[in-house]
Amino acid sequence: MAAASVALPATARNRPNIVVILADDLGYGDVGAYNPQSRIPTPNLDRLAAEGTRFTDAHTPCGVCSPTRYGLLTGRYPWRTELKSRVLWPWDKPLIDRNRLTLPGMLKKLGYHTACVGKWHLGWDWATTDGSKVNARVAIGDPQREIRDEFAKKVRFDKPVAEGPVTRGFDYYFGVDLPNFPPYTFIENDRLLGKPTGPKPDSMFGWPGMMEPGWRLEGVLPELTRRAVRYIEDRSKRGEPYFLYFPMSSPHTPIAPDDEFIGKSKAGKYGDFVYQTDWSVGKVMDAIRASGNADNTIVVFTSDNGPENLTYPVLQEHGHASQGPLRGAKRMLWEGGHRVPYIVWAPGRAAAGRVESEVVCHTDVMATVASVTGYKLPNDAAEDSYDIGAAWFGKKRSKAIREATVHHSMNDEYGLRQGDWVLIESTGAHGAAEPQWWKDRNGVKKHDQPGELFHLKEDLIEVKNLYAQFPDKVREMHALLEKYKAGTRSVPLRR
Repeated sequence: MAAASVALPATARNRPNIVVILADDLGYGDVGAYNPQSRIPTPNLDRLAAEGTRFTDAHTPCGVCSPTRYGLLTGRYPWRTELKSRVLWPWDKPLIDRNRLTLPGMLKKLGYHTACVGKWHLGWDWATTDGSKVNARVAIGDPQREIRDEFAKKVRFDKPVAEGPVTRGFDYYFGVDLPNFPPYTFIENDRLLGKPTGPKPDSMFGWPGMMEPGWRLEGVLPELTRRAVRYIEDRSKRGEPYFLYFPMSSPHTPIAPDDEFIGKSKAGKYGDFVYQTDWSVGKVMDAIRASGNADNTIVVFTSDNGPENLTYPVLQEHGHASQGPLRGAKRMLWEGGHRVPYIVWAPGRAAAGRVESEVVCHTDVMATVASVTGYKLPNDAAEDSYDIGAAWFGKKRSKAIREATVHHSMNDEYGLRQGDWVLIESTGAHGAAEPQWWKDRNGVKKHDQPGELFHLKEDLIEVKNLYAQFPDKVREMHALLEKYKAGTRSVPLRR
């Protein structure tokens, strides 16, 4: 799995291990530490929050996953790429440019060993029988199922899978593109571990495609967890620091809890899968605590966007609100689409049990890690990444760290957060249907304004549209949003 240890200068040896755990579609209200009324036991995440700093106003750079993963690993807003809407689909090319500095690439320069274990969903370069590429016929992010299914017949599963994680800064990779996309087998570095010799049964959740014999959706998360734990155990015996990016496959669909977790929550099968997600985090944290290096390890736990729409029926049937007190879900511009759990665990650095209200974004991880490890970021990297170390570690500051934060929906719609104000430049549900019963329950009224303006301190659930009442505020925030969109960065130039 890992390369032989090499001699490193003392500065490298003293740098902290960095672990980023990214849950998939986990809602703000799924974790007990964030929602006392949660119907799902999350003892490991609750312990993580009790031992670390829990953020209450953390945001993903988009309401869906591929863009958020891009933003986390590059420190750059994903809407600056050619992927303006939706996510990557089967056989799409890489979203991260080969020449762009990434979080793991940065840490490699400092002597870190870097690994990604989990769901990638940022594109590959698949070998084909005739050398063709799917994006010659269909744009990146455009589903076009017939074209993609026809293209799949030409993919060579016996050849290396090029331009994946090990070409974007990671020394090691193990995982899946995502559980509901072909090929249905694990990938290690640039090779398929299994041989997809037959089609996935129609009864199994996911995009049609080839599958290795005996593949079980229920087996994905347990194996990813074992591999992450193994990596921590292995690297903890070596001299150099490590970076582990653990993008989990849960609780994203397919909702596939293993047998031992079924019935363990009071929120149906979805709740059971969240419970298993918590178990997985617990296993990783147990390995870190037992490693002998826990006091020199920083863990960031969060989610890639808000919960899937399927959680509205969970709320109706089981009384569990995955969004917590927020409005919206995955894909949307309302807070429930992008405000997520975010916990920083760093013994001796991040105070135990502290609650932090600073507004932060996943793009900020890169600049913050650069600051912690002593890396000087160039101005052509991490252009939307603020150093939020003061918030991670509870240092005093006289003003907000971020000037403002851009929100983005699945449908290429935009919003801007500044202070307690949020401007949404859209009038719809931003890419997903909001149930009428939820609107009726919370008093959502129709309006004829071209957008929405909310004051979150007074209206966290976002049902009182102030767009018409504060035209100056709308103009001011719109101008700043357009400035960010027209430029190449949102953070000031670094000296």
